[in-house]
Amino acid sequence: MTTSLPRPLRLGTRGSPLALTQARMVIAALRAAHGWDEAAVEIVAIKTSGDRIQDRALAEVGGKALWTKELDIALADGAIDFAVHSMKDVETIRPAEIVIAAMLPRADVRDRLIGATSLAALPQGARVGTSSPRRSAQVRRARPDVGIVLFRGNVDTRLGKLAAGEAEATLLAGAGLIRLGRDEIGHPIPIEEMLPAPAQAAVGIETLAERKDVRALIGAIDDAPTNACVSAERALLAALGADCRSPVAALAVRSGAGLLLRAEIMTEDGSEHRSGEAMLIETGDAAALARRLLDGASPRLRALFTGA
Repeated sequence: MTTSLPRPLRLGTRGSPLALTQARMVIAALRAAHGWDEAAVEIVAIKTSGDRIQDRALAEVGGKALWTKELDIALADGAIDFAVHSMKDVETIRPAEIVIAAMLPRADVRDRLIGATSLAALPQGARVGTSSPRRSAQVRRARPDVGIVLFRGNVDTRLGKLAAGEAEATLLAGAGLIRLGRDEIGHPIPIEEMLPAPAQAAVGIETLAERKDVRALIGAIDDAPTNACVSAERALLAALGADCRSPVAALAVRSGAGLLLRAEIMTEDGSEHRSGEAMLIETGDAAALARRLLDGASPRLRALFTGA
């Protein structure tokens, strides 16, 4: 059934190659769901603070809001009708006037190692480029001899730094490489070895809570299993009081009538960690797992989480 529109909808996105690819995925899904033509949705590329600031870790310059605040302003000002995000880059607590209206089907959640076939195969004392506290802690836990150097930027920027010899290896999300048509790059790291970031490989679409018309249109492309799993992972983050400085990994998967949620919290150097899992009937049940992880953690580890 074709749904008519009074004017083209404006989809806000970051301007990176991956962000634009994900925006086109959203448009393709909407066109398929509503029978729209190519002119129904237009892309509005917005440069975020996270794109401009590349020489410092997110935690030093404002956290995950660097990826969202300009898009949030564009929504509030009416410059765009909805926005697309990589869900792992979206703050756990969002403004009350903005809602996550849908998520696309999740892709491969695994990280990929570029520069070596596995963490075990890294040379002694190798440098690994990443800006992620979670990846840093996991690498250090597996390989205490390895050094971490700051790598920020899009896929090509990070690969360019690797090629220039700034590190011996780097880590990228497999989902992003697949979506960019670069599936041949890197070696997937098993989930058992490196649990992914909460919401990794999920694409979310946000709009204003008051825009019921837009919410209804976007809701038609929501992938319910992905939404449930990512919502559980984000509920865990909220219960932990985690922010962009907190090394935390989590993954929820469908299991029978509920969800199996696995999670891990670590110190920055990976020397201390707590892991656990729980079967969830409702998203809010993730808080119990968060409390169990914090209750069993050392004071040093608990100090990294405001939910302690």
